[in-house]
Amino acid sequence: MSIPIAIQLYTLRNELELDFRGTLEKVAQLGYNGVELAGYAGLKVEEVKDILDELNLKVSSSHVPIERLEQELPQVIKEQKILGSKYIVVPFVLPERRNDKAYYELISFLNETAEQCEKEGLTLCYHNHDFELEHLEDGRKVLKAILDDTKVSAEFDIYWLTKADETPSKWLKNYQGRTPLVHLKDMTLDEEKFFAELGTGGVDLEEVLKMGTENDVQWWVVEQDESRISPLESIEISINHLKKMADN
Repeated sequence: MSIPIAIQLYTLRNELELDFRGTLEKVAQLGYNGVELAGYAGLKVEEVKDILDELNLKVSSSHVPIERLEQELPQVIKEQKILGSKYIVVPFVLPERRNDKAYYELISFLNETAEQCEKEGLTLCYHNHDFELEHLEDGRKVLKAILDDTKVSAEFDIYWLTKADETPSKWLKNYQGRTPLVHLKDMTLDEEKFFAELGTGGVDLEEVLKMGTENDVQWWVVEQDESRISPLESIEISINHLKKMADN
């Protein structure tokens, strides 16, 4: 594919704790171009960078908890520069911060943080779940308010959008030029709507992938939060499906 593919390492969190290098070797062997980090599995950032370089894996982006961004943004920025990562992603909002007052405070914080990141040559992105598709008291969906009222870019998660009965391609179109990262995920067709390997569920992957170039997507990021088989098997099925789609 013309757009590189990364794996969100949260998918392999247990494997990385047991064998960080060995797990990343398998990621590289499967044909992934890079990784999206979610912590360093207890290693120093320099050690992570060295291993990735040896395996010819790039860092597409880094998920960094809001708390770290609030308390130690200069250190986070320093780490991204060591890693060669251009994108810092806000990954998750804790339940106690999911109310109108907290969301408006978040919007203000995101604007300030995005400006500081931009000065350092980095881009701040926001990764959604389904709860951001609920409405604020002003009638807007939380995710729309965040994107309309800030300078952050989006890392749309197409599983969570689909689960919230949204159409991922519409969100991509509405925020064209602000979607450098896209989480590719599938969803089972049963009532549980569980996480699924790409190509085995009901998410419209083809429509999303078609929009990559016009939306200036820099990285497709595969993630599977939970898997009913080995996570390494899951990510192999997913990338093989993407390779097959690219060949057709």
